[in-house]
Amino acid sequence: MSAAVASASAAAGVAVGGDVWKAHAAMALVQLINGGYHVITKVALNVGINQLVFCVYRDLLALVILAPIAYVREKRIRQPMNRRLFVTFFFLGLTGIFGNQLLFLIGLGYTNPTYAAAIQPAIPVFTFILAVLMGTERVNLLRAEGQAKVSGTLVCVSGAILMVLFRGPALIGSTESDFTSQSEISARGQPEPVGWLMSSFLEFGLDHFHIGVLCLIGNCMCMAAFLAIQAPLLKRYPSNLSVTAYSYLFGALFMVVTALFMTNESTDWTLTQSELFAVIYAGIIASALNYGLLTWCNKILGPALVALYNPLQPAASAFLSRVFLGSPIYLGSVAGGLLIIAGLYVVTWASFRERQAALGVIPPIARVSEPLVSEPLIHKDATINKTPFHRVHVLPKSSSD
Repeated sequence: MSAAVASASAAAGVAVGGDVWKAHAAMALVQLINGGYHVITKVALNVGINQLVFCVYRDLLALVILAPIAYVREKRIRQPMNRRLFVTFFFLGLTGIFGNQLLFLIGLGYTNPTYAAAIQPAIPVFTFILAVLMGTERVNLLRAEGQAKVSGTLVCVSGAILMVLFRGPALIGSTESDFTSQSEISARGQPEPVGWLMSSFLEFGLDHFHIGVLCLIGNCMCMAAFLAIQAPLLKRYPSNLSVTAYSYLFGALFMVVTALFMTNESTDWTLTQSELFAVIYAGIIASALNYGLLTWCNKILGPALVALYNPLQPAASAFLSRVFLGSPIYLGSVAGGLLIIAGLYVVTWASFRERQAALGVIPPIARVSEPLVSEPLIHKDATINKTPFHRVHVLPKSSSD
């Protein structure tokens, strides 16, 4: 009986392990696609496309792709809609699609890409805190695995901050004097979204820069809330594509209503050839494919580990900018990228150890200050060392109780 249980646990561990490494590869692909999204849309936004209109076209295109695929593939396993699911999908669309995209665009317009990139590493921190508070992630600081999770998260975030704040000499390519100005995403010519809301903030003494920073922090919190809310839903709702499609349904609805009220000219809805290409890439690749992979990886890895891949976006953007735009790669990007990879490896190792310990394959690693003999190890030793001496000792003791 015990041999059958052990073999079943080992088989389950192999199956889960295969999905885990596929999920890690998928998350690396997601961040590479996001890096390409930044490079491609940089040209479109510099031309002068309305940012709200760009998000509307992007979200509607993603919804048109995701909805029929989810309906056909998950028709038999999709649960019927109820009030609890409706509220959950509402908040997923409000945070992960609408709030995430709109607050980022507003914050980018009032600050600059450097500050926008510097605040993005806060997403893993916010996600980790929310996941722990919601019980999705469990961290035991008395175990080496829990300490590795916290330290790996800090190393990963530190690498992303180093990549943004420290540039250093150019290792690959030549430094251009006007590179920074060329790489800026221009907000000139864009209508002021939610201008009435911004004017109300200005009455409290806040300038545009501080409002932009607050919007970028809100953008990070929205993405963290999206991952933290989605993770427990995926445990009881097996339809991954349907979760993504419903999220885009509500997010696109919010974005359309906002764009209709905040755009004044009909010419804002016309697209040039380069803008159309950027919208197609953003809607099909960066939205439909990326969010589909993100949802599946969130089910396998959990929100904290998925969010840790966000700091890879600057590295992916730097690499693709070098390939397609000829931008130089600096020492800060290389050093920060190595720290990010190291932090991801530490957290992945800790998650793997916890998963193996839960399956009973390996025992968890205890701290030196922690008692070396815990309750599970007592039961395990008692079952392994079944000698007549132990039986004589145990049975009278239990009968006396």
